[in-house]
Amino acid sequence: METISIEVEPEIARAYQEANLMERKKMQIILNSSLKQFVRKLSLEDTIQEMQTQAKANGLNQEILNKILNEDYD
Repeated sequence: METISIEVEPEIARAYQEANLMERKKMQIILNSSLKQFVRKLSLEDTIQEMQTQAKANGLNQEILNKILNEDYD
């Protein structure tokens, strides 16, 4: 991975800066996937399929994903 700087709205910057490590990682994954879709001109369906393949290769199954998505960060 490489680091780049992009301009975002203040509320997005603030949310990222205040997020814990797990929340930041989620944001990075979503942003990276979205930008990859844009650059490669992939359909949303193709992007989702690619993300699922990568998740499985990294040991992330549906049960773990559901647990992560349902965590409460209050």
